[in-house]
Amino acid sequence: MGTGLGTVVVTGAAGRVGSAVRVGLRGEVERLVLVDRVGLVAQSSAEEVRQLDLRDVEAVTAALEDADAVVHLGGVPDEAPLPDLLDGNVRGTHNVLEGARRQGVGRVLLASSNRLTGFYPVSETVTAELPPRPDGLYGVSKVAVEALGRLYADKFGLSVVCLRIGSFEDAPSERRHLATWLSPRDCLGFVRAALTAPGVRFTTVYAVSANTRRFWDIEAGSALGYTPVDDAEAFASSIPPDGDSAECDLQGGAYASAEYTLRHV
Repeated sequence: MGTGLGTVVVTGAAGRVGSAVRVGLRGEVERLVLVDRVGLVAQSSAEEVRQLDLRDVEAVTAALEDADAVVHLGGVPDEAPLPDLLDGNVRGTHNVLEGARRQGVGRVLLASSNRLTGFYPVSETVTAELPPRPDGLYGVSKVAVEALGRLYADKFGLSVVCLRIGSFEDAPSERRHLATWLSPRDCLGFVRAALTAPGVRFTTVYAVSANTRRFWDIEAGSALGYTPVDDAEAFASSIPPDGDSAECDLQGGAYASAEYTLRHV
């Protein structure tokens, strides 16, 4: 692969995580193909821009030509009406996986979410092997994303890593982030590990920083080849306390409230 990563395709490259991954991988690849619905401008000779809709399987497949890996970050990023989530997250992921199958892509990284298990209590340490307990319709769509990844690994032999991404922020800004924060440095560490770990058929990993108060297991991340280094506790004194509510006992916090989903039904 030359520099080690060869040709990497990043979907959702204009998003917050996508933008960070773009900058972080730019100097480590031979070619970086940036895919998004919005227009982007190449910022180096290694970058190539593709403006397309992930619902177009032929366009997606064409973008994956000669790719060594794909980092699939595109889709609907939060709670929304179920038809939108099925279209943007489930159908879009299926098209990426199908394009990867057709083009013989060596590794597929799927952006999953901690919201897939948001109804577990904060008192419980959750591993990827536990059953999903999504905190909303967005979480349900991520259950389907992981199921598609497992299907394409089992049935078609793709190498798939699902990263259950935590609260990606420059710094934690609310109490829940003391457990769920994913720093930019740790985010890139997990992405690099997901792209380079040898011998992976299918695995799911919580991408979260080494927060003292975390409630997700990080051993799988260590097995993948990355151990996070940042800790949200360093910011604890500057974050105001939450009000008393039942959602404070759930890992999804306010995302687990009925109101958060009912406005989209």
